[in-house]
Amino acid sequence: MARQGPTTLEDEESCPPPPPPPSSHLPKPISEPPLRLDSFPPPASSRSQSSLENTVPFPLPPRIRHGSCAESERFATSQRELTDADSRMVLVGDPDRTDPRLELSGNAIRTAKYSPLTFLPRNLFEQFHRLAYVYFLVIAVLNQLPQLAVFGRGASVLPLAFVLLVTAVKDAYEDWRRHRADRIENNRAASVLDLPTGRFRPKRWKDVRVGEVLKVLADDTIPCDMVLLATGDPTGVAYVQTINLDGESNLKTRYAKQETMSRAPDAHPFVAANFIRCERPNRNIYGFLGNMEVDGKRVSLGPSNIILRGCELKNTAWAIGVVVYAGCDTKVMLNSSGAPSKRSRLETHMNRETLLLSALLIVLCSVVSVCNGLWLGDHRGDLELSQFFRKKDYSDGDEKNYNYYGIGMQVFFTFLMSVIVFQIMIPISLYISMEMVRLGQAYFMSGDTNLYDESSNSRFQCRALNINEDLGQIKYVFSDKTGTLTENKMEFLCASIGGIDYSGGIAPPQGNDKVHPVLDVDDQCWKPKMLVKTDPELVDLLRSKGDTEQGKRAHEFFLALACCNTIVPLVVETSDPKQMLIDYQGESPDEQALVYAAASYGFLLIERTSGHIVIDVLGHRQRFDVLGLHEFDSDRKRMSVIIGCPDKTVKLFVKGADNSMLGVIQKGIDLDIICATETNLRAYSSLGLRTLVIGIRDLSINEFEEWQSAYENASTALISRGRFLRAVASHVERDLQILGASGIEDKLQKGVPEAIESMRQAGIKVWVLTGDKQETAISIGFSCKLLTSEMTQIVINSKSRESCKKSLQDAVAMSSKLAAPGNVLTGAGSARSLLALIIDGTSLVYVLETELEEELFKVATVCDVVLCCRVAPLQKAGIVALIKNRTDDMTLAIGDGANDVSMIQMADVGIGLSGQEGRQAVMASDFAMGQFRFLVPLLLVHGHWNYQRMAYMILYNFYRNSVFVFVLFWYVLYTAYTLTTSITEWSSVLYSVVYTALPTIIVGVLDKDLSRKTLIKYPQLYMAGQRDERYNLKLFILTVMDTVWQSAAIFFIPYAAYRHSTIDGSCLGDLWTLAVVILVNIHLAMDVYRWNWLTHASIWGCIVATFICVIIIDSIWMLPGYWAIFHIMGTGLFWLCLLGIIVAGMVPRFTAKALTEYFMPGDIQIARELEKFQDVNAATTSEISMSTLSQQP
Repeated sequence: MARQGPTTLEDEESCPPPPPPPSSHLPKPISEPPLRLDSFPPPASSRSQSSLENTVPFPLPPRIRHGSCAESERFATSQRELTDADSRMVLVGDPDRTDPRLELSGNAIRTAKYSPLTFLPRNLFEQFHRLAYVYFLVIAVLNQLPQLAVFGRGASVLPLAFVLLVTAVKDAYEDWRRHRADRIENNRAASVLDLPTGRFRPKRWKDVRVGEVLKVLADDTIPCDMVLLATGDPTGVAYVQTINLDGESNLKTRYAKQETMSRAPDAHPFVAANFIRCERPNRNIYGFLGNMEVDGKRVSLGPSNIILRGCELKNTAWAIGVVVYAGCDTKVMLNSSGAPSKRSRLETHMNRETLLLSALLIVLCSVVSVCNGLWLGDHRGDLELSQFFRKKDYSDGDEKNYNYYGIGMQVFFTFLMSVIVFQIMIPISLYISMEMVRLGQAYFMSGDTNLYDESSNSRFQCRALNINEDLGQIKYVFSDKTGTLTENKMEFLCASIGGIDYSGGIAPPQGNDKVHPVLDVDDQCWKPKMLVKTDPELVDLLRSKGDTEQGKRAHEFFLALACCNTIVPLVVETSDPKQMLIDYQGESPDEQALVYAAASYGFLLIERTSGHIVIDVLGHRQRFDVLGLHEFDSDRKRMSVIIGCPDKTVKLFVKGADNSMLGVIQKGIDLDIICATETNLRAYSSLGLRTLVIGIRDLSINEFEEWQSAYENASTALISRGRFLRAVASHVERDLQILGASGIEDKLQKGVPEAIESMRQAGIKVWVLTGDKQETAISIGFSCKLLTSEMTQIVINSKSRESCKKSLQDAVAMSSKLAAPGNVLTGAGSARSLLALIIDGTSLVYVLETELEEELFKVATVCDVVLCCRVAPLQKAGIVALIKNRTDDMTLAIGDGANDVSMIQMADVGIGLSGQEGRQAVMASDFAMGQFRFLVPLLLVHGHWNYQRMAYMILYNFYRNSVFVFVLFWYVLYTAYTLTTSITEWSSVLYSVVYTALPTIIVGVLDKDLSRKTLIKYPQLYMAGQRDERYNLKLFILTVMDTVWQSAAIFFIPYAAYRHSTIDGSCLGDLWTLAVVILVNIHLAMDVYRWNWLTHASIWGCIVATFICVIIIDSIWMLPGYWAIFHIMGTGLFWLCLLGIIVAGMVPRFTAKALTEYFMPGDIQIARELEKFQDVNAATTSEISMSTLSQQP
């Protein structure tokens, strides 16, 4: 299991590993015979420009060629043939005749879920997906039957109606806001071409139709998906910002076809195209397939020719396009879905306890019904005179049955009536309480200044309110590297040119134009926005020794950095009107770093159009024609550009990952340079730098003609266009001359090492899943303290299934040996060795979804750290699933890019970072924040608080309702099992809604068992959540036992005191009601950790409110129990009974609590005692002896 050499690894974060065998997936180079016209479909138009003049080795006027787009390569929708069944026809400028066989939607959008007519039925349907609501609905219906009526018909429906009403009001408010946003969006103005007049007229967005021609001005939002016909740039380029679509703020380039751009203005250029045939609406925002007929010629359309709804036009005066998708058919609307719904572990476990309570409810009902049957059998002869079971009715002179259906039916009715009486054993109010507590927790998390990122001005976001408590039980953290552990702000540090290492960069002093070039334009001073460290030796080589061979290599190296990219230079004003800054905008931070580096060395990119770029080369402004561009894709792992130089030569500049580039370098020449470059690459990787290799090739006239002809044919192909374009790129990107390599640093984010160490102490295992090369990932691992020198590294780099299987078997044996003594699965035990597993993506290809997964699981769970290199996005999700599907441990995934979305959605908790790679991860996440280090306060503080609060609240709600039910149960046993109740039906209804609801919500939101400082200082305290200390089956059983005791105290003390008195059942019912409310609130008060005025007001206020409500209910003459409370409350025995109930009910709990905390304290209790009696800031870790630290799971 030795490490593989670095020469076969590349350094692009989002690139998947080369799948085995590589030759089956990569396009084969076309060599014998060369690319021919008959290899591709016929060209759409004549290729007159393919013939080159002898004096000019490139066509005039030059036009950029865009091929091998990564987007087209990734999605099959852009590689298939369009047929009538899967395409739509758009007549340009004629919406009435556009595809009449289809019902095309208008441009109005609707994000609201409900309409006035559908709100009530649909909202009720969605709410009754909760089975508990169905249960209470059945109870309410049963109570409407005369034979089963126990409560008043209105009172029995009230609890369910209240819960449904609260949720419906919340949903209605949210939907009203969506309706308002829809109205604003739909009534925005667009400029639509009026064909008869040839002018653009305003039209509301919702009235725009497919086939109409629209004009969009700079900084306007695109109203629908449009194919570009013309732009304000003479070359047809348009710059768009897609931040509203995918969250990325960098500018992207889109192009209008030259066939529509070149039309004369008086010839209606915007309807030059007769029709457009394009694919049916789909969710793929990166792909588009279509063709356009212009003057009888077919022109291909791709992703670079369409601008999508929600994008903004930038740095372009205007753009004109034809609508191809509108309204709900636009790609942004088809992708408008939230993060996947997840359920918290506590809520899942709560179902277990709910089933147990249901079983207990059935037992109680069965006992009552069976006893009722026995009583009826014993008193069979007395039933005619019984008040409730009188067999016959003689009032009309005719003998008939009266409220009696035989013993069998009476037992059945009694069972159903028991279910109605004891229904609150399942607490319906718990669901509302949990939602309100989660909302309060989310409010405080979002407002926490410790989770606020000043650099991005972003606050913590709770995007999924139903899993807050899961943050307190995380066992595994799966993290991306670039942009998550690192800043994703690239800085050019060093270069290897001609095999010579130039890594002595120093920061250029301000105002020194020799090392920081300044460009004079119209009496203005233009400078690059960012400063880059420059190597003095390299600067001197470029400026003073340019005629030498090494100087020429350096010149071409930085010219390649300035040319081979898609960067857009923007001139930004400063406070000084005579000084301007050149801001390089691009889709890749790596490209930005390389262009800034080229500018610092004197190669300033100052202008880009679709056909040429302008570069200030060491003080001389030069124009370079861009003849072709092959963008990066995951098969080739490189990018290339064909440049027409001022000296009439054509050059191909290529940059890419080292394993991709070294395979296409010309063999047999410059071997010493190649070897030296490889050595420097290994050195850069060991420092944690991201590396790229730069190459060049001079193209002859014939070679360029061959490429141009092949490209033109491939770009118009309707079948497998992406594959043909990749083949063309691979064919031209060969026999390269190596220029050198670059080293770019991606700095660690602030606080990452400390955060990882805190999580390790908290029992959280951190796994890093990255697309970087192994050496780079290991170096970053040491930098962030994920890896340490004491760890034994198990490295798996396999190129075949057999070798991978053997490596895993060896790893299992090694890990078992090194992990002893202790539990092999968990690695428990203080004497064992620390293990780190390092595995690459190629090996994972053979492991995931095969029988080898189990072997990997055995090794990975033993190791303290797992580092996966060269992994693809789906492999990241596979690694998360490996743990999630085989253990009960909670998983958390955190990332910042689109390649992390699968991993984020697979984990139990997904966190997106607002980073440099856009907001795709944020939009797919459950929580969003700005920095990796915020995981520490989020998990160790808020996660701990949320878990202990919610766990206690669930158990308390079970206890609170069960006490009340058992009081009713004891009473039934003394009333001939007739299910009469002494507690009024209104008190039964208000018990869960008014009497006891508010305190548990307040405590669930505000209570804190430990302070923030203590939780941060002692990360081991987090393990309480991992061990389910606050919510488990044992605690539930103890809670039920305590419930039985307290209910017995509540019932039997007043029963014993008043059994021989003249006090009636209504008076006792009021006493029992007050006793229950007082006892459960004192029970809650005994468990409160942090008192504040809200807690006092809610607990004691609810007791006072109960007294008031009972008095009001008993003051209504039409209700049963009129004036009962006044009869009993005026006696001293009433107050003595309340005191006795409190003492008798709470003494066992108080005794058990005191003995447990004194003789068997847990970590939480020890830390609380430390907070009470010692200064937390002065205490050291060694002063705390955690009782359960040796029992880490």
